[in-house]
Amino acid sequence: MNQTNNQQKDFNQKQLEANKNFIKLADVFIAQANKLCEVESPDHQLINAALLYASARFSAFITASMSASKANYDQSTDKAIEFYTAEFNKMLKEHMKQYGQVLTNKEKTEKQSENS
Repeated sequence: MNQTNNQQKDFNQKQLEANKNFIKLADVFIAQANKLCEVESPDHQLINAALLYASARFSAFITASMSASKANYDQSTDKAIEFYTAEFNKMLKEHMKQYGQVLTNKEKTEKQSENS
């Protein structure tokens, strides 16, 4: 039983470390996108489209590079697309929810300021 608890703790620690590294990596891309938005008239839609394009291109590259053969690649393409789009959808929904809460809190703060 003690070995199982230690294994679970090790797994949890590794997962926590992986999550931290994941966020750090994502922050590198976000910081670059934010830097691109610091010009006089930034084209936010263009920057967003470029990020999406880069992600799609890199996802295709990873799928191809992990395939043992062209036949394996052809066979795995639909599953890879389903995986990537499901993950994107899940992440986007979570971030939309978070930003919705930020806007709700901002509106509450502004109304409190107006009433003071």
